[in-house]
Amino acid sequence: MAQVDLIMPKMGESIMEATILKWVKQVGDQIEADETVLEIATDKVDSEVPSPVSGTLVEVLYKENDVVEVGKPIAVIATGAAAAASAAGPMVAEKHSSNGHSAESVPTPAEPVSTTPVAQPEPVAEIPKGAGSRFYSPLVRTIAQKENISLVELERIPGSGAQGRVTKKDILGYIETRTQEIPAAPAVQQPAARTSIPASEPPVVATPAVSVDGNVEIIEMDRMRKLIADHMVNSKRTSPHVTSFVEVDVTNIVNWRNKAKKTFEDRYGEKITFTPIFIEAVVQAIHDFPMINASVDGNRIIRKKDINIGMAAALPSGNLIVPVIKKADMLSLVGLTKSVNDLANRARANQLKPDEIQDGTFTLTNVGTFGNVMGTPIINQPQVAIMATGAIRKKPAVVETEYGDLIAVRHMMFLSLSYDHRVVDGFLGGSFLRRVADYLEAFDPKRSL
Repeated sequence: MAQVDLIMPKMGESIMEATILKWVKQVGDQIEADETVLEIATDKVDSEVPSPVSGTLVEVLYKENDVVEVGKPIAVIATGAAAAASAAGPMVAEKHSSNGHSAESVPTPAEPVSTTPVAQPEPVAEIPKGAGSRFYSPLVRTIAQKENISLVELERIPGSGAQGRVTKKDILGYIETRTQEIPAAPAVQQPAARTSIPASEPPVVATPAVSVDGNVEIIEMDRMRKLIADHMVNSKRTSPHVTSFVEVDVTNIVNWRNKAKKTFEDRYGEKITFTPIFIEAVVQAIHDFPMINASVDGNRIIRKKDINIGMAAALPSGNLIVPVIKKADMLSLVGLTKSVNDLANRARANQLKPDEIQDGTFTLTNVGTFGNVMGTPIINQPQVAIMATGAIRKKPAVVETEYGDLIAVRHMMFLSLSYDHRVVDGFLGGSFLRRVADYLEAFDPKRSL
């Protein structure tokens, strides 16, 4: 009987660790190949880890809520055939020591390396989860506590991760610089955190306890809601938001869809919504104004050649997720429809893969789904713009004809574009939004399927 390690899989290029949410299988349970063993979560998406082999779960190396680095063994599976381990693929590492356990099967916490002696200040209390103005991973919080870095000091460390988050590399680099600046001395010294804060920095005031009566319900934020909150606050802190609006006549689109939706579904097996039509217009406008398809890195503007459109989708839990249509400019209207429907359905079923919510270059959100006529969306960092589509309403409007101006009932909607005024000025933002509207109004009502 062979024993193999179940390895924490790599869930995306930028993801280096994951949290164990739940062990679906327990020690002693029989497992079939491809059967789910546990559920994990990253800072982007929840996922399931299947077993690459059939066998029995004989050891669990981490508990629920533990954070494990990618590539670490997380469980041991005993198989009936020694060949199963070698055929299992990259997620399995065969155990080869005499006692049936590999040298890597015992988790060891990462510890920062510091060659410069430094006087130890008074111990700093553990930084609680969710504290501070941005998200800190359990690994970063652990390192901060070991190195006596307070929350105030941690807030001052520049982050190179997604949405400005502090990575393991950032905090270890800061620790190295910090120890070089603080000479070793036997006497008690002031903590380094206080010397790095400008005099204008407001003091941290503890939040008083809230007294509530029986008519108040306190609801703890779930993990995804905390991430969303952190993402939104960071976006507003990072980008000076400006929002422009334009009203669009989408009568041709509404009439075409009403006429074509049954034939479209019969021919392609997909229900066509307005979203792929909106995405098609956005893609065309990005080709005309490529600087809207960018991100910011310090004083540099990173213009993206790939057009990857994120589409905000509401989940049954009330939370929001943004799956991404990669290379949307390479897809036809049929291809966009299939991608939109597939991603939306799997988002609601919590079946998205981490790579499917990464690398977006522009985001579209539909506030009209909730009956809202317009909205001022928050930019999905590190992008520089996000567009919202409002509800389509019948309204009287002036129509220019060869016989003069007429008042007619038309299908009208508002588009709004929030953009990062550091790099997108009013001319670019307003021109791009107007161009999207022009493409929508120019939609051919006789367009063939």
